[in-house]
Amino acid sequence: MVEDAGNGLRLVIADDHPLFRGALREAVLGRSADARIEEVGTFDDLTALLERDQDFDLILLDLTMPGARGFSGLIYLRAQYMAIPVVVVSGNEEPAVIRRCLDLGASGFIPKSMSVGNMRDAVAQVLKGETFLPPDINVTTKADAETDAIIARLSTLTPQQVRVLMMLAEGRLNKQIAYELSVSEATVKAHVSAILQKLGVESRTQAVIAVSKVEQGLWSHPQA
Repeated sequence: MVEDAGNGLRLVIADDHPLFRGALREAVLGRSADARIEEVGTFDDLTALLERDQDFDLILLDLTMPGARGFSGLIYLRAQYMAIPVVVVSGNEEPAVIRRCLDLGASGFIPKSMSVGNMRDAVAQVLKGETFLPPDINVTTKADAETDAIIARLSTLTPQQVRVLMMLAEGRLNKQIAYELSVSEATVKAHVSAILQKLGVESRTQAVIAVSKVEQGLWSHPQA
């Protein structure tokens, strides 16, 4: 549990829109004037920051920032940095999207349409160890059994396997993934084999399709 003020509260705001980062910063500082806030505009910048420093109390994550596709950023953060709570901040307020975020380990969901004052209350609630959901949103409807099974399988992937899967979904070749992760192609092949086994599929294409089913029907257009 984190108190509101005078405690060296540290947060990361990960969003590609400077104006919205400013609104979130205002919301946090309105409750904790001495909070230390890092801002990043891409998912790569976020992972680079966390590789240097993991001493944060909360990450406020935009689902659709550059470098993250759909839920991939959330999946990676929950695999790699389980100790840091993540609250999703998104303009997509569909109950199914919010439900999926919770299923994948988010500590709350803040709609971008909320006022700064309500965002302030939402952040405070999460820092008390509670889960924040927007009012009047019904998220009790669960996903279908197949999607639930895929989510459960995704949770068994290691952080590096999640990164490889994200890159597979972007259409990258093994040699490109190897270069990006500074590992050998043989290591990438081993990761791909493990991913296929854990997801219960037989090919890279089927693995990408399985991930896409988690997001199917939740986005009205391709996400950045």
